[in-house]
Amino acid sequence: MENEKNIQLHTEVLIKKIFYIRGFKVMLDKDLASLYGVENRALKQAVRRNIDRFPEDFMFELTKEELENWRSHFATSNREVMGVRILPFAFTEHGVAMLSSVLKSKKAIEVNIAIMRTFVSLRKFNTDFNDLREAILQIEEEMNTQFKDIHQAINYLLEKEETKISQEERRRIGFKSDEKME
Repeated sequence: MENEKNIQLHTEVLIKKIFYIRGFKVMLDKDLASLYGVENRALKQAVRRNIDRFPEDFMFELTKEELENWRSHFATSNREVMGVRILPFAFTEHGVAMLSSVLKSKKAIEVNIAIMRTFVSLRKFNTDFNDLREAILQIEEEMNTQFKDIHQAINYLLEKEETKISQEERRRIGFKSDEKME
C-alpha cells in the first residue's frame, strides 16, 4: 500500500516535469539530473560521449526561442530561479530510456522505470480521453439529430395551425336553443 502511494506521488511529480516541445513530450536535462542525483553537467557529458545513441527523436537541444518560450510559461524569467543558464537538452521517452544505458547507477535504473511508467500512464490517459471525447461527440450528434426532428415537428404543427380555419368560419356543432334556461 505504501509502495503504491510512493509510486503515485512519484508519478505526480514526474508528470509536472514533462513538457510538450516540438511535438514531443520531453523531460529537460536539469530535471533528469536532479532525479538521477547527478550534476547536470555530468549528465550532459555522458550524453555527449555517447551522442550516437541519441538521434534527434530521442534528444535535442532547445533553441534560444524555445527556451524563452518555455520560460514564459512560468511566473518568473529569472535565470537563477529557473536554474538554466545554457540551452538545455530535451529528452523524449526513448531518450530517457536510452539514458539508462549511459548512466548505469542503480538509482538511474529505478528512476528510468518510474519515468517509463509515467509516460505509459500519460499515453493511457490520452487514449481514455480520446475515447471519451469520441463518445461525447457521438452523443452530441445523436442529440442534434433528435433536436432537428423535434424542431421539424414543431414547425409542422405551427404551419398547420396557421392553415386552420378561423373560429368564425367554422360551423358550430351542437344543439341550438333560443330559449333561455332558468
